This record gives sequence, structure tokens and C-alpha cells, in this order.
Amino acid sequence: MIRIISIFVFASITAPSFAQLVPPDNIQTSKGTLTIQPVFHGSLVLSWNNKTIYIDPYGGIKRYKDLKTADLILITDIHGDHMDTSTLNNINTTNSKLIVPQEVFNRLPEKLKAKSVVLNNGASREEFSIKIEAIPMYNLPDDSTARHTKGRGNGYVLNCGGKRIYISGDTEDIPEMRALKNIDVAFVCMNLPFTMDIAQAANAVLEFKPAVVYPYHYRGQGGTLSDTEGFKKLVNASNPAIDVRLRNWYTE
Repeated sequence: MIRIISIFVFASITAPSFAQLVPPDNIQTSKGTLTIQPVFHGSLVLSWNNKTIYIDPYGGIKRYKDLKTADLILITDIHGDHMDTSTLNNINTTNSKLIVPQEVFNRLPEKLKAKSVVLNNGASREEFSIKIEAIPMYNLPDDSTARHTKGRGNGYVLNCGGKRIYISGDTEDIPEMRALKNIDVAFVCMNLPFTMDIAQAANAVLEFKPAVVYPYHYRGQGGTLSDTEGFKKLVNASNPAIDVRLRNWYTE
């Protein structure tokens, strides 16, 4: 594992062009391969069953130039690193459907509203044989002063060929995350002061026990990166069976 991580880091340092992406990972499902492509910060692209899913496309069209156009776009929150209207307006969304919470829908350009389906906390729907569940994401304490208030944004659980994929969005270690069951792959945020620190994130992961977890959305104020190696050590010290995968989400 250490050797693989070193290759990724070296590739990002020596990248000769803008936004070179790290190599994707593959997960086997009952209906073929699920491909996981880290993009930038809280953005990733999933490919499964001949469909391409963008999560929170962010950071400019150049990051997506070598990727297939999106069949499905999921947006978690109204903040600009999740609902990036500049990127959304420039990527090809001709045949895309957007899944968004109501507060995101209210702020979308009209041309994207026409392509959008509102899904709020607790609701679910199926698109392209993918079951999509919207779950809460918010800060604690849950009150009006929170950077992310309960009900405004969505985390998502996707079911692709029997594999359950959790995307945290911007959240702290809330009860709804801790109560998750049978998660095969999790993407868990960790950046203060916006979400949680590595100890909170590790504690939550140890509670819901995903088979595989990716730290993502781990850059905080001033460009400071959270200690993802420290997160991995905290998780595996208590549960070595959890596969903590460290990837470079900041390859610019």
C-alpha cells in the first residue's frame, strides 16, 4: 500500500499538465465493474453499467475533459465547492439528469432546473437501475448557526449492482451516518472548520464499518490538508479489516 500511494504522490508532483487525474479504482459488482475516479476535493466520477455519474462537479471543465459526459449528476449542497455553477454551465449536460436537494434546485440556472429532480433527506428514487437514497448531512450542534444546517443538503447512498456506496457531502459525525448499514464503499469528508477532524471521522467510520473508505474533501482553510495517514492509522488500529484507501484529490 505504501508503494502505491507513493506512486500517486509522485505522479501529482511531476504532472506536466493541469489537473492530471490519479488512476481510477475498480470494484466488482453483480452487474459488472464499478469504476471510481477521484477528481478534485469533494468531486468524483463513478462509472457503472455503461452509465457515468458525476458527484459535485467542481474546479473547471479541464478536470473533466478526458472523462465521459455525465448521465447522472448528484449535487450535495449549495456551497460553491459542491454546486459549482461555472463548471456545471461548461461541462456537457445535454443528456444529463441532475439529482439535487431543494435548496440547490432553487439556485440552479434555469436550463439546469429543467434537467433536475429534487430529492430531499429521507427520499429515494431509481435512475438507470441505480437506487439513490438522500440522507442528512449537517454540522453539530444542529442549530441555525451551523455552517451546514440539517435538511439543506444531501449525503447519498447509491446501490450499484448490489454494492452500497456512501457519499458524505459536508457533514460531522452525525447519528444518521453512524447508523448506516452494509456500506461497501464510503467517501468521508474531513476538513475543519467546515466538517470534522480526522478523529471524528475515524470514530464514525469505526461505528458504521464500511468495507472500503476513501478520505476525501480533506482540504481546509488556507489550503491545509488533513492528515489522511493519521486517519488511516486511527481506523486500522481499531479495525484492520476496513480498507482505507488514500488517494490524492489535489493534483493541480
